[in-house]
Parts: sequence; C-alpha cells; structure tokens
Amino acid sequence: MADNPAQNGAPALNALAQYCKDFSFENPNAPRSLQQQAEGPQINLQVNVNAKQLAEADFEVDLTLEGDAKIGGKEVLFAFELTYSGVFRIQNIPQEQLHPVVMIECPRLLFPFARQMVAEAVRNGGFPPLYIDPIDFVALYRQRAAEVQGQQNGNGPTLS
Repeated sequence: MADNPAQNGAPALNALAQYCKDFSFENPNAPRSLQQQAEGPQINLQVNVNAKQLAEADFEVDLTLEGDAKIGGKEVLFAFELTYSGVFRIQNIPQEQLHPVVMIECPRLLFPFARQMVAEAVRNGGFPPLYIDPIDFVALYRQRAAEVQGQQNGNGPTLS
C-alpha cells in the first residue's frame, strides 16, 4: 500500500468529486440556423472561476463557460452556459499559495471535461463540435487580481 503524500507533509491536491452543476444549450433559430452559412460564425466566450471553502482542506470550485455563436454579429446560431464543478482537498500548501492553487490549478483540472461537454452539446445541436482553445488560468487569475486591486484603490487587502 503506497503512502499518501499528504501524510508525509508533501503538498497534495486531490479531486474528490467533479460534476455538472448547471448546463444549458440553446439553438433558438433552428432549423434555419442549421443551413450552410456564407460566412463563419463569430464565437464569443466568457470564463469565470469561483470557489468556496467547504471544510478546512476542502474547496468547491466552479468553472463557468458561457458562450454563443452569431452570424453577422446579431443572429444567434447557438448559445450555451455550463457550470462544471469539483470538490478538491488541498493539503500542506502554504497559506499564501492556497488562493492561487484553488483558482488556477483546480479549474485547470476541470477544464478538459467542461470543454468536452460543450463540444458534444454543440455537435448534438447540429453544428460542428466547438473545441474551446486551452485557457491560460494564470493570466485569468492575474487579470482578476488586478481588477480587484483596482476596485479597492489601495484601500484594504489585495489578492496574493
């Protein structure tokens, strides 16, 4: 029986569960939207990560992907919203590194599963599958940290 690294004091990140919390796919203009289009669609995507602490070492992390495809900037071909979540146990990580691990590494582990769900829903909706490009969660984390720091205008704590 192998030793658990967390029992030896080594840093550990374990996914205890992962699940689809909410999922919606819309094809509002079918069957007209399924006809061959003269131009390719414009794909819009928004990504959001939220987390909450469930216990001393357990965190629930929500990865939300919201997007649509439009022709000519206005006619919606399809739209989707997915919140894919996981429960993670994080042990032996220094407190100052905990927030980045939760907000970067956890969604990085969830992303391939969420990406596949979106691709299959778009395909099942009658379109070619939409394979979302990999997301740079480090850049997303830094962007959000800068936004929070800008809102605080130097009054109060900042994200580390």
